[in-house]
Amino acid sequence: MDLDQIRRRAPLLWLFMGILVILVCVLAGLQYYWIGEISSNEQKRRQDALQAQVNKLGGDFNSEINTAAAALQPDEQKVQEMGRAKAYGLRYTEWHASAPHPLLFRRVAIVYMDNGRLALEALNRETGAFEAAEWPKDWIQAREFFAERLAGRNPPRIENSTLVDVPRFRARPDAGFGKGDRIPEQDWLLLDVDRDYAGSVLLPELLSQDLAEDFRAQYRVEVIDRANPLELIYRSDSGPAPASHAQVVATLFDPIRPNPGRGRGPRAPLKGASTDSGRGRWQLSLWLRNGTLESVVSSLRRRNLAISAAILLLLLATGAALAQFSRRAQRLAEVEMDFVAGVSHELRTPLTVIRTAAFNLRGKVAANPSQVERYGALIQQESERLSAIVEQVLRFASAKAGRVVQERRPVSIAGLIDETLQANKGMLEDTLCEVRTRLQPGLPAVTGDPLALRHALQNLLANAAKYGGAGKQSVEISAQSVSGSNGQEIEIRVADHGPGIPNEDRARAAERFFRGESARNTPGSGLGLALVQAVAMLHGGSLRLGDAGPGLVAMLLLAGHEEPAPGG
Repeated sequence: MDLDQIRRRAPLLWLFMGILVILVCVLAGLQYYWIGEISSNEQKRRQDALQAQVNKLGGDFNSEINTAAAALQPDEQKVQEMGRAKAYGLRYTEWHASAPHPLLFRRVAIVYMDNGRLALEALNRETGAFEAAEWPKDWIQAREFFAERLAGRNPPRIENSTLVDVPRFRARPDAGFGKGDRIPEQDWLLLDVDRDYAGSVLLPELLSQDLAEDFRAQYRVEVIDRANPLELIYRSDSGPAPASHAQVVATLFDPIRPNPGRGRGPRAPLKGASTDSGRGRWQLSLWLRNGTLESVVSSLRRRNLAISAAILLLLLATGAALAQFSRRAQRLAEVEMDFVAGVSHELRTPLTVIRTAAFNLRGKVAANPSQVERYGALIQQESERLSAIVEQVLRFASAKAGRVVQERRPVSIAGLIDETLQANKGMLEDTLCEVRTRLQPGLPAVTGDPLALRHALQNLLANAAKYGGAGKQSVEISAQSVSGSNGQEIEIRVADHGPGIPNEDRARAAERFFRGESARNTPGSGLGLALVQAVAMLHGGSLRLGDAGPGLVAMLLLAGHEEPAPGG
């Protein structure tokens, strides 16, 4: 892809970025709305699911009572054959032998009419037989209820106790009765539920079954008597209940009773119900241990929003990176075009001079020895210039490949500077450049490649001569030992008295191919300072550029060597 193509595609890239930003903003708004809707539905779903679990628990609790009541109810034939007390006693013995919770009832009794009075027979658990007994004080309300029933009235049910009454109707209730007539009861089975057993055994078992096996780790549960809220039936924790409203509330202990107007014996017990009738005598309250459902769902919503935002930001970052890479590609293409133009110009000049000199030597100039010598010197000079350009490019390529340093050995700083000045004596004379040196006595040697270091110093010297100004000029080379971040370092300064590098270009002066506006009219490849910086870094140092009065100072920092250079 050439430079023109990159430039033509730049507006399309910015258009793409604008569209991407708009789409990301729209998508962010939609995601915020969707996640809010999903969170609301999720909260309702969890609330309904938890309510259904608690309702099922209440239904299972009621089913335990209903199943036991049905199992303890004898049929009419057994009552006729064995008598009331023995028939009930036999049913109790059979139920007690096979029931999963035989201690659910703390008292069991039969109530029936005997010579115009209510008779009570209580179960003797030791003998398994029903025996005549006096009415307990806490059953007085139940006795009044049965009296009202026998008088033909319909009193309200007993709702504020643990007593369950199960009536037994006639075997053929339709005989002698009209449609809709109330069927009188023959007797009642009274079952007194044991609060302590229900709270310590049955409720924990049902909670583990219907909620979770480790329900105490997830929930806090409390069961109280609705008629007397201070009466605690069960609490999963020893401490008081949370002050916040319960997450789920349901009622339980709502045993089913036969309908005397339609009754043909006891109705079948219900299994675990999934709805709450609201008539249960006890109330179950449940709290989540890790907060409310609102807080849990809000936390999930924030997490989902964070993930969505991260994905959208990643999309934007990818688009921004693409735009940045495109700009860098465009800038690199421009720099490379400038480099090609600069190197082409640098190569064209010596090639043109060599070609012209060679053409002249083929003519009559060949007969003049002084002219031949002059053209020969010119060809030699331009050939060396051409070789220097090619070598500069090849050395930069080696530096990028990490092969610029071939052999490391102790290098004397004084010898390095002297060899560099001798190698560039012709260049310095042509540019009318006068070099002054100032070296600190006893400088230690540096460990490195002498050829690479000489080329780095030569580039600094060439830059100082090239950009130091027109006419006669002076360049100062100094070296001294300084304390750096990595210990003792050697600082080599090359200072000229030219215009220097503008502040806006100084940060990029050592970039490859970069040439500021002030240097565009001066021949060059833009590789000199980049090569110097690469050599310095490979020798544990760095390149710094600063002001030196009216000119520029280039500071080449190199890691020092432990031993001093031979001869100081």
